Amino acid sequence: MTDAHHPAAPAAASALDMERFRLKNFLESLGDDELDRRTGATPLTEIAAILEGNPRAVWFDAPGGESTSLCGSVVAGRNRIAQAFGTTPDGLLPEIMARLRRKGEVVDVPRDAAPVQQVVLTGDDCDLTALPVHLQHGMDGAPYISASIDFVRDPETGWTNVGIRRLMLRGRRVAGVDVVAPSDLRAIYLAHAGRGERLPIAFAVGSHPIDHVAATMRIPTDELALIASLRDAPLPVVKCVTNDLRVPADAEFIIEGYLHEHGHSEPEGPYGEFLGYYGGVKRNPLFHVTAITHRRDAVFQTATISGPSMATTDTAQLSALRTEVMVWRALETAVRQVDSVYANPATGGMFNVRVAMRQRVPGEARNAITAVFSSLANVKHVFVVDPDIDIFSDAQMDWALATRFQADRDLVVVTGLRAMPLDPSLAGSHQGAKAGFDLTLPILKPGAKRSMEHRVPAPPVFDGARFDSWLAALEDGPKSFGELMSATGTKDGREVVRWLEDIAATRSITRDDEGRYQFEQ
Repeated sequence: MTDAHHPAAPAAASALDMERFRLKNFLESLGDDELDRRTGATPLTEIAAILEGNPRAVWFDAPGGESTSLCGSVVAGRNRIAQAFGTTPDGLLPEIMARLRRKGEVVDVPRDAAPVQQVVLTGDDCDLTALPVHLQHGMDGAPYISASIDFVRDPETGWTNVGIRRLMLRGRRVAGVDVVAPSDLRAIYLAHAGRGERLPIAFAVGSHPIDHVAATMRIPTDELALIASLRDAPLPVVKCVTNDLRVPADAEFIIEGYLHEHGHSEPEGPYGEFLGYYGGVKRNPLFHVTAITHRRDAVFQTATISGPSMATTDTAQLSALRTEVMVWRALETAVRQVDSVYANPATGGMFNVRVAMRQRVPGEARNAITAVFSSLANVKHVFVVDPDIDIFSDAQMDWALATRFQADRDLVVVTGLRAMPLDPSLAGSHQGAKAGFDLTLPILKPGAKRSMEHRVPAPPVFDGARFDSWLAALEDGPKSFGELMSATGTKDGREVVRWLEDIAATRSITRDDEGRYQFEQ
């Protein structure tokens, strides 16, 4: 174990705040409603059960009785992600979309200015089994490092590609890495393996929630700059100790190494996947560790992935945000007046998508449905509603489905589309069906009002015009009962009933189509 010593940082680098986006500082900013702090020693065998279904992030001071603390489920709640972005849960997606439009700045810092290289381990000093890595699910093939953000360089573009991959411990300095699903990393790795070359790669473990959100995005750009865009601040990066990759200098841990050149040759798994079921044993590359660097008081991190409480997992919340961003970008060109987008994390954060929009012309809701179908292969069901429905409310969505939908009129089904292979309902197929549910009310002609049967009741608001008497109010024109109450500012209303009965003895009162009282003409 050594402390890194290098030349002093240049002025631009030294001005960077290396603590603003530190994971440990974010944890310390959480209140008791969002953080479950576990003091004393916690056996590694108990970590998974404590995290399962826990609505709060959990911070273990001494996992396995060791000195390195461990946190889990940090981004497993929309409230916490919103806090990381300095906004509210409802304002989270608009805030992310706004930040994505800004150009990110990446600043190189020397090693002595990089907190993540305060401690440097190389060679035989590296030991993955010395980290607080626990068994997450009963049938997992081994303990997994699950909150790791990977960094590789794409030789064709020169950009740094960033993603999230799991590491299955295979030994002190060897781990399996899931590089099966279509991804930029898979394409880059296969190109290297095809040439018989190792692929340098680095993993950050212990990252600010914003970095995790950035790592899920699929936007063609240098993804170090993407992290900076979402941080809305310059990203300090430092060159790795054993390769030329640049990684966040303010992370808690960096694990450096390479993917071997032998291709998908080693068994990896089983593992509890992000759809709430196990993934079987796959063939994957091996990762070989060449260095581990970290802060002196580093916090290790684990992510919740699977199990019966999908809505309270890191992966579901992150997948939901990524889905919302991609869907919003697609809808921006397909329709004009999108109000909100929500991907339900209980479905893995990608299968069921809700959209609230204002239709301008008939058919726009269906245009929105087909645009969402095309935006992501993983989207399976799309529900489109009017802006009066709160898409974050399961109760409101169920009500809209029950009262605004007719299956033979409002259901859109498309078959034979590329699907998510992990979906167990596919029974091994790589193609599936998508369904769209048009839960919008009929579009009104200009100047028209909704029929009474399409209006949503709400408590009365007595803010109508005032008159000297109910007689004067009715002579002014038709009035609802509530408007008659407003006319004289009554705090009761029963006297209006008595007046209507009494006045009917001398003047004929009728009701119009909306139930308003009026004198017969």
